[in-house]
Amino acid sequence: MLKEFKEFIMKGNILDLAVAVIIGAAFKTVISSFVNDILMPPIGMALGGVDFSDLRYTIQEASDGVEAVAINYGAFTQTLIDFLIIAFVIFMVLKAYNSMQKKKEEAPAAPPTPSNEEVLLGEIRDLLKK
Repeated sequence: MLKEFKEFIMKGNILDLAVAVIIGAAFKTVISSFVNDILMPPIGMALGGVDFSDLRYTIQEASDGVEAVAINYGAFTQTLIDFLIIAFVIFMVLKAYNSMQKKKEEAPAAPPTPSNEEVLLGEIRDLLKK
């Protein structure tokens, strides 16, 4: 069982997937910081000093040790912007990858090399012409 697990882990696809997940998590952190720390403050300021992380609709106020129940639509807005930026970047990467693949397909294939028999027949033909 340990041997099978080792073979499973060492497959190229699994390692590629692990690397992609790690890079994706790091990328998400960078995008979240970009949205929360760089993009949203100017947008909030342009809208009259609004802090999107504080935007919420309170359903029930806090009372007697019970926390307030609220819909945090500001945090949802920031998460939605994170998603849109990440989706756009992934779209652009895939578009670039697809165009590179298309160029590879369009590149003319090298003419097939003649077989040994064809080469020998060509040499015989050339000798007979002399």
